[in-house]
Amino acid sequence: MGSHSHSRRRWFLTSGIGVAGLVMGAVRSLRGQTAAPTAPPRDTLAYGQPSPFDNTIRKAPGQGTAITDTALMTPLQDLDGIITPSGLHFLMDHVKGIPDLDPKKHRLLLHGMVDRPLEFTLDELKRLPSVSRVYFLECNANSRPLHGPNGESVQLVHGRTSCSEWTGVLLSVLLKECGVKSGASWIVAEGDESNKYTMSIPLGKAMEDTLVAYAQNGEPVRPHQGYPLRLVVPGWEAIRAVKWLTRINVVDRPYMAWHESGNNADTRPDGKGLWYRFELGPKSVITRPSGGQRLPGHGFYEITGLAWTGRGAVRRVDVSTDGGRTYKEAELQQPVLRYAHTRFRYAWKWNGEETVLQSRCTDERGEVQPTILEAAKNLGVTPDYFYEADHFNGIQPWKVNPDGRIQNALF
Repeated sequence: MGSHSHSRRRWFLTSGIGVAGLVMGAVRSLRGQTAAPTAPPRDTLAYGQPSPFDNTIRKAPGQGTAITDTALMTPLQDLDGIITPSGLHFLMDHVKGIPDLDPKKHRLLLHGMVDRPLEFTLDELKRLPSVSRVYFLECNANSRPLHGPNGESVQLVHGRTSCSEWTGVLLSVLLKECGVKSGASWIVAEGDESNKYTMSIPLGKAMEDTLVAYAQNGEPVRPHQGYPLRLVVPGWEAIRAVKWLTRINVVDRPYMAWHESGNNADTRPDGKGLWYRFELGPKSVITRPSGGQRLPGHGFYEITGLAWTGRGAVRRVDVSTDGGRTYKEAELQQPVLRYAHTRFRYAWKWNGEETVLQSRCTDERGEVQPTILEAAKNLGVTPDYFYEADHFNGIQPWKVNPDGRIQNALF
């Protein structure tokens, strides 16, 4: 990165003006990170724990549970409302070993095509005007139809999405303080883990609503979620939401780093890669009753699930109890927020016969969640393409057998 001046900065925050009165000096040099002291275990009374009778946990695909694994799915079938508890937020990392970053030594550097390269401590970021926004995150690999041998449950198929209240500073505030130069059109965000996870994001999105978050659901972002700082890029695939954020480079083109142009690029049947697929399409899934569960007998049930879209807000969810032949509108639980999970509910009386349950989301742009056949047609592929492909937002059918057992009926 080169050397930077060690000169001190003075901050001038004028009441009522906020960042407009902030004057920055030269950038300080980055200091090396050392591991933070190992903290003693938290007292279970001082920091509350779930009931010992509650076994709601994250699970790893193909392994049931694996606490050391870097892919852990949110138990969507066990949750209510739209907020995912921080300890149940899905985990998907591209590096073994979570960095142990001391928040007092951590720095965020903004440089590149800017008038004033600047570096912020966590305390300095917390002095700036903050916002709290409820946003979902979804891994681009979520909803591959059959995740390993345990592809029956909603958790193991669709559990790579979660929704939290994120608090931090809008990235636009920081970029405006740096003064973005003419000709800049992208940023490159980098994490502070061992392999320096790197992602390119168009400058327009960075200036619109991208958040530098230091809190999740009212507490500091947890280590596996990027402590002490992470990006949150609303409505876009979660691979853009760089964790352990340490550097923002303002540039004039995407960098096509390995994690975006190789590891996370879909390959079409003609061999070409599908790079830079940003927005997530309209999507919904019934979480109860769903795959792996069993209805104890015929009678009344409330069908409930989640809907979301990377294109603003959910406007409607329709539920079918006859395999898609007919649909009826479900009730949307308030609040219905842009770029957030939306809870839907539908009253249903099961007569004990075999049937298929499924839901369909329509977003504020009028785009409708496709079936797997429609999704395949849109890409010019066969349905089995989605066994391993990312970005799948097709309708999820759950087959209810006469004995009450529910199974994945997508294929």
